[in-house]
Amino acid sequence: MNSNVWKQRVQQLKNDTYALYLAYQDPRTPWYARLWVVIVVGYALSPIDLIPDFIPVLGYLDDLILIPLGMLLAIRLIPAAALADCRAKAQVEIVEGGPAARVGLAIILAIWLVLAVAVVLYVTRIIR
Repeated sequence: MNSNVWKQRVQQLKNDTYALYLAYQDPRTPWYARLWVVIVVGYALSPIDLIPDFIPVLGYLDDLILIPLGMLLAIRLIPAAALADCRAKAQVEIVEGGPAARVGLAIILAIWLVLAVAVVLYVTRIIR
């Protein structure tokens, strides 16, 4: 596969991930689809995996298989009209670097700031 195909697939994955976030907030999305989106995103962001990442090859295999399959199922559970609207909105917001990008950056920076403060407090407690 050439690099353009991979770039297109990565962009589609990014678009679909954000579209799932938007679909979660859409009132047309049924509760079971919302629940599944939370489970998939929670698993993707969780430090706990079915197969730990330190196991060579197999450690990342669950991330490469389970997360895309979970996303595929979530996409199939969401009504087509709602998903189409969310995909279009996601594509526009990703291109424009919409508010979600700024909110995500703010959340990540806040997490790092809290961790830095915690480390400084811990080190100062040890030094005393």
